[in-house]
Amino acid sequence: MEHASHPDIAKRLKRAQGHLNKVIDMIETGRPCVELAQQLQAVESAISKAKKTLIHDHVEHCLSEAADGPEGRAAHLKEFREITRYL
Repeated sequence: MEHASHPDIAKRLKRAQGHLNKVIDMIETGRPCVELAQQLQAVESAISKAKKTLIHDHVEHCLSEAADGPEGRAAHLKEFREITRYL
């Protein structure tokens, strides 16, 4: 299932991939560790934000409406618990 946020998340991840490729190049060319750490922090932050956006969007659009009956609610609750482990 594609959500409205998926294209934005894909763009964000592609930018992070570009930054990661740059970091690899920086390592191979012997750039200072402080610069490497700074760029790795940027990559990590971009990926973390993409992950949170994905999870929040899923909770908002897929889990916001509880299914009818106890079994449906239990399934939604189980999925909610499972996905929030990744926050």
